[in-house]
Amino acid sequence: MPETGFRAFLRQMPSETTKQRFRWHPFQKRTIMKNIVILISGRGSNMQAIVNAAIPNVRIAAVLSNSETAAGLQWAAGQGIPTDSLNHKNFESRLAFDTAMMEKIDAYQPDLVVLAGFMRILTPEFCAHYEGRLMNIHPSILPSFTGLHTHERALEAGCRVAGCTIHFVTAELDCGPIVSQGVVPILDGDTADDVAARVLAVEHKLYPKAVADFAAGRLIIEGNRVRNSENADAARFLTA
Repeated sequence: MPETGFRAFLRQMPSETTKQRFRWHPFQKRTIMKNIVILISGRGSNMQAIVNAAIPNVRIAAVLSNSETAAGLQWAAGQGIPTDSLNHKNFESRLAFDTAMMEKIDAYQPDLVVLAGFMRILTPEFCAHYEGRLMNIHPSILPSFTGLHTHERALEAGCRVAGCTIHFVTAELDCGPIVSQGVVPILDGDTADDVAARVLAVEHKLYPKAVADFAAGRLIIEGNRVRNSENADAARFLTA
């Protein structure tokens, strides 16, 4: 009785082995690129750090800004990254701007939206739309010193350390689940600019790592906490 179906098909194959010919299988795990959209308002030094890190399996799909004159847009365009801008001053409300920005972002089908010096307070609607895939970096050790002028306030408070926090964004300002934090010393005689420069150097190391962990599926949000499945202690804390 002659063989039929797939077994007969294999019998008719050339001398190359079946294993070599059918290396791929529809249920085989494949590497999937993650689309990242980065939002900036100025030079975007953290954006540059993320791009320069060349994170495996990450595609920087676009860099967008609320200012057409943001220096970071020109830098990103020079790297071959799509750029665009939307001036918030041209909108009658914060929600109207956020809605228009969401349309631009969604055109790139992002897996993660990264705020890298995007100087806008986001509406609850924007935060809900990207829940669990909207990441920010804040220049303080949260929950201390939310908002602006963090380094000046740390100096005024007599703090001996300063730092930065990477967190997922929620509607409550600077209060989302913390991904990782970096800490630097405050030295006698430091100015706010001295502290800012020291913190920024840590930011440039910490943010690419957080994006890489997200892309690799290592970040697990559990309530208001983030667990890193790779190495919780090493992944969540960095010192200068």
